[in-house]
Amino acid sequence: MNFFALFGAMEGAVAQGVLWGIMTLGVYLTFRILNIADMTCDGSFALGGSTCAILVTKGVNPLLAVLISFFAGIIAGLATGLMHTKLKIHEILAGILSMIALYSINIRIMGRSNIPLLGVQTIMTQMQEKMGMSPNLSSLVIGAVFGLALVALLYWFCGTEIGSCLRATGNNERMVRAMGVSTNKMKVLGLMISNGLIAISGALVAQSQGYGDVGMGTGTIVVGLASIILGECIFGFFGKKLPFWFTLLSAILGSIVYRIIIAVVLQLGLKSSDLKLLTAIIVVIALSIPVIKGYLPKKRN
Repeated sequence: MNFFALFGAMEGAVAQGVLWGIMTLGVYLTFRILNIADMTCDGSFALGGSTCAILVTKGVNPLLAVLISFFAGIIAGLATGLMHTKLKIHEILAGILSMIALYSINIRIMGRSNIPLLGVQTIMTQMQEKMGMSPNLSSLVIGAVFGLALVALLYWFCGTEIGSCLRATGNNERMVRAMGVSTNKMKVLGLMISNGLIAISGALVAQSQGYGDVGMGTGTIVVGLASIILGECIFGFFGKKLPFWFTLLSAILGSIVYRIIIAVVLQLGLKSSDLKLLTAIIVVIALSIPVIKGYLPKKRN
């Protein structure tokens, strides 16, 4: 195995892990906090990438394009939330319907299935020109800045009255309703924020990889779940209860670990067509860790 090639692959894996980690934050919000398996993320990730790509090619400031992509993701989450809460469509089916609809919408936005960003100014290329950074390092720095800022904002938001109601909705809906809070509104709000974050991730990934593609969000939900579970299992392995801010951060760290595993395995000779199988195996192993821990002998005081 070429260790120089492995080092280069690891650098790229960490950079991509941070950018995709923002998506993992969005999935964490619905999957862990609201207890909703939201399938919209496959479409909203591509929506963020598609929206950002077309805006950047039209000369819009790359940062403004990311912000607009965030609002596009919010609208996608709103559509899923309204279908679930107002039309009483099951949450998983509502997400699937939004995901299917977003495929056509994303093609409408771009005008075709793929938009290259070669020769177009992006956040990454601006960082490379001003700071003399490599493409991977610029992606890592941008991803870290956005990731840490969003973790801080989510931590602050979840400590507010609305944020506390949002977290309580996932734990005990009846108690929240007894307090006079609309759980439907909390679910819609959570889905909006979640898909907004996922769209930001899609926008940054599109700028990093140099193109926006209608299929770039395929398998996003699986990658997000794998990253969340890896982060929880690795950083919570010793049984210590993690503070909430570190739980949010562990979602991004889990995404980095997932990308590193993929990079190492590819360097060992695994075909790229086997990545979905590898992802499934990683998720199964991560989910089985708590069960395995249960069989281990416990220390006696």
